[in-house]
Amino acid sequence: MDLVVAPDLTRWEWKDEDEYAHMRRLGILSDTEHRAADAARGEVLAMLTERTGVFAQAERWAAWRWDPVWPTPCLPRPVAATRR
Repeated sequence: MDLVVAPDLTRWEWKDEDEYAHMRRLGILSDTEHRAADAARGEVLAMLTERTGVFAQAERWAAWRWDPVWPTPCLPRPVAATRR
């Protein structure tokens, strides 16, 4: 599950809850896994409310911008496969 949070931390929503529920119905996720996921959801929402953990510096990250003087990142060229 993904948690989508507004940059100013005033709004949030869980993504893919319908897929999660479907996986539960199919038995792909056990009750134990579901309880662990539910506990993790509670923990992350507590951090969001308290502005702790990954949300502690949200204002700083919301203001972050790419510096135009930085070079554009490039992926390395693929390495040719060698024959044996």
